[in-house]
Amino acid sequence: MNKKIVALIFSCLLGACTAYVSPARDTWSQYLIGASFSDMSDTARIAKRPVYLGAGGRLVLSDDVTKPVSNYGDKLSNDNARVIKYMSELEFELYDALRKPGISVQRAGTDVVVILVRDALMELNAAQISVSGEDTLNTISRILKKYDATFIEIAGYTDAMRDERAANALSMDMAQRVGVYFSQHNINTTRMFIVARGAARPIAAQDNIGRLTNRRVELRIAPAR
Repeated sequence: MNKKIVALIFSCLLGACTAYVSPARDTWSQYLIGASFSDMSDTARIAKRPVYLGAGGRLVLSDDVTKPVSNYGDKLSNDNARVIKYMSELEFELYDALRKPGISVQRAGTDVVVILVRDALMELNAAQISVSGEDTLNTISRILKKYDATFIEIAGYTDAMRDERAANALSMDMAQRVGVYFSQHNINTTRMFIVARGAARPIAAQDNIGRLTNRRVELRIAPAR
């Protein structure tokens, strides 16, 4: 009996140490049904809202998501205060949980932006999510499930490359891998906007150090209203 227990514990520990591997690329479309492959513009969110609600999505101003912050004042001011409170709490949880090199959490108006430098997310010499990256995405998934009244834009970026098509392909690969991971961890895909931006919008110089920063995935999380 003791030997069986030891063997069971060993097999569980071995399974826990197994690195995550993305599913085969030709199955990604199955995981990403419902996701939009476009920028998360205001117009795109409005167009997506019926699909999102039909798939069980919730709105940030629903009483079961956020309660009114005041019985006084006009509705618009109170609604804005509810949204700001909800997104501030989301920002704090992400910031508190993601204190790691290569990761930053920022505010952009009511949206929350998480920047994941490629080296903090992917294997060094392979197009695969690393063990550390899996831990990070698992943490983000948990928080996104808690704050589920949100849309998520997953944008991939590269450093400057001579071949624009290759840059777009690489950035789309990173963005889709993250989207597939979220889908596998029960994030509603109708919340997702997946986009490849290649070498656009660099956030650092295009030198040896800056290139490592420009290769990244950005998550922009916006309230679903």
